[in-house]
Amino acid sequence: MITAIVLIGADRDVLPELGGTLADVAGVAEAYSVTGDWDFACIVRVPRHEQLAEVISGTIAKLTGVSRTQTMVAFEAFSRHDLDAMFDVGNPAPDER
Repeated sequence: MITAIVLIGADRDVLPELGGTLADVAGVAEAYSVTGDWDFACIVRVPRHEQLAEVISGTIAKLTGVSRTQTMVAFEAFSRHDLDAMFDVGNPAPDER
């Protein structure tokens, strides 16, 4: 499975509805409204790299009010347990406490 994080800038007048619209796009696993330079962040998961273009350029970028996107393709995934183990040096894992 290919995972990408897509940052989305949008026109202010579409912000109330765009989150739900993004969540309904095939291939979008999660959609979040966020603070900062971007308005939304989506997690896109597709079986093949070629499908990223279909979802992002072919659908998300064409939605009414979407002004810009930035896509980051994930190389490696870490579970919460893996991250806890990395940063809790010397402490037992949460399930061992």
